[in-house]
Amino acid sequence: MFRFEKLEIWHESIKYSKDIYRIAEALPRNEDFGLKPQIKRAALSISSNIAEGSGSSTIKDFAHYLDIAIKSTIETVSQLLFGKEMNYFNDKDIKLLYDQAELLIKRIQSFKKSLKLLHSTLYLLFATCYTLPATKYLLRSFL
Repeated sequence: MFRFEKLEIWHESIKYSKDIYRIAEALPRNEDFGLKPQIKRAALSISSNIAEGSGSSTIKDFAHYLDIAIKSTIETVSQLLFGKEMNYFNDKDIKLLYDQAELLIKRIQSFKKSLKLLHSTLYLLFATCYTLPATKYLLRSFL
């Protein structure tokens, strides 16, 4: 099992993406090469960046991918609102997906904060032992 498969935020992003895919299928045919593929790509990018980031060798790099996942979520919201302006989506669907996106962003941000707290804690822990050669190597490769 890959590390990202254990992350609740990854599972939530998959659910959100599936909901976006479903609503995108209701778009008119004239959006087959416009809004439809764009909103689907943005939605899929959320879980993909969480997964890719989980394979990072540093917490800082993982946090960077989480930032991209947040930005992709915001992109889908912008596209949903555009679709609403074009009368493609109803208010009920927009409200549901908007709320889902807000919650997903909050959870990704919370997870990112916990990673940074872990990073700080590990740094302090290892910094006290930094004079040992083996610990120097471990500290550089982990942080």
